[in-house]
Amino acid sequence: MIIIPAVDIKNGQCVRLAQGDFDRVTVYADQPADMARLWAQKGAQRIHLVDLDGSVAGLPKNGPVILEIARSVTVPVEVGGGIRTMETIDYYLENGVASVILGTAAIQDEDFVKAAARRHAGKIILGIDALGGRVAVRGWTEHTAQNAGELARRYENCGIQAIVYTDIQRDGMETGVNVEQTRALAKSVSIPVIASGGVASLADIDALLAVRDCSFFGVIVGRALYTGAIALEDAIAKTRQIPSQQEEKR
Repeated sequence: MIIIPAVDIKNGQCVRLAQGDFDRVTVYADQPADMARLWAQKGAQRIHLVDLDGSVAGLPKNGPVILEIARSVTVPVEVGGGIRTMETIDYYLENGVASVILGTAAIQDEDFVKAAARRHAGKIILGIDALGGRVAVRGWTEHTAQNAGELARRYENCGIQAIVYTDIQRDGMETGVNVEQTRALAKSVSIPVIASGGVASLADIDALLAVRDCSFFGVIVGRALYTGAIALEDAIAKTRQIPSQQEEKR
């Protein structure tokens, strides 16, 4: 399991939202690229970028900032927010972004997502953001009746790289990661799962690592890194103390 620092971008700044609420925003840096470089220097193996403005608008709004980050760090970056056309996917992947995250598109246009996974094998990530197990879209401003697990299973065996599963109620709140729901999703699909939302302390990293009947590809950490509740180096060290499930099976 790898630790993935989050850099959320709104109006060109690095911010964090509380429970996805655009009215509850905290600005942490005027230059998101500086934060991304800092996390990379501290040992991050991947950076998670979100174009918050784009997630609502339905098209990239912070593209130049995102490409600056992709070109200035030596680790892969994954990008979500406003990616709903093949042209946008091509734009990012042809300009230094390693993987793109499709969330709203995943529930609205299954054929498009599967076509993207065929065109860019291993570079498409499914973003499933849920509140009470039900999927939310358009930057979490719209809630649906779609069950998160059922949505994930629709994309089995079509070349999806991973699923980012975010618990909206916990995101940005530092109330603890939802281990049980994330575990339930990971057990229900063969697609690797990345946990997201609510990571508050190293105890959350321990809790994910302690799950023995499935494994997680990674965990996204946001606010806890920015407030200093978690030191990235300490979190990374935790993941190296316990062999992964895959290593144990070898």
